[in-house]
Amino acid sequence: MTAVSGTQGYGENAAALADQYESIAFADVHRDVAHLIPAAPARIADIGAGSGRDAAALARMGHAVVAAEPTPELFQEGRRRHALPNLEWVDDALPGLAVLREQGRVFDVIMLTAVWMHLDADERRQGMEALAALLAPRGQILMSLRDGPVPPGRRMFEVSAQETIALAAGHGLSSHHLAEREDMLDRADVRWSFLGLRRG
Repeated sequence: MTAVSGTQGYGENAAALADQYESIAFADVHRDVAHLIPAAPARIADIGAGSGRDAAALARMGHAVVAAEPTPELFQEGRRRHALPNLEWVDDALPGLAVLREQGRVFDVIMLTAVWMHLDADERRQGMEALAALLAPRGQILMSLRDGPVPPGRRMFEVSAQETIALAAGHGLSSHHLAEREDMLDRADVRWSFLGLRRG
């Protein structure tokens, strides 16, 4: 695995971070978009899968899930914690997602949870192109966008739903869902937007 922009501060704390991620249930994190996830079996990619909490939950629902995680330590944590027959772990990363694209994969749903803010403006433009290329006809992208101060030792940028929707429109994707909510870890200065983008 090669170093990827945006992963700073995650590898050295992988076990503790994985425990933190796993302390919050998939249903609680994704309560605003759960109704948008199609019935199984859909092809779902979890980009920046972290501990694999979301990917595993989706796999248990009966979906065919690919978990893409570029941080070696989190990759190993996730694969150890969530070994399921319909959950495949892949070393791949935004903005290019070169591995999945070279494999010619397409997905009905692409999920990005607390990922987009790690990309700078140029990387977000490249990333949206890559995501659109992986999306099946009538497929959708479900993503959460973070608003709040950057923690020490992390690489993050300000992102907005408006900018993201505009980027998506350039690739034939339209917004069909937008919700805002508090931080699941009770950080008073952090809020989240949950965005749904759809093709067709």
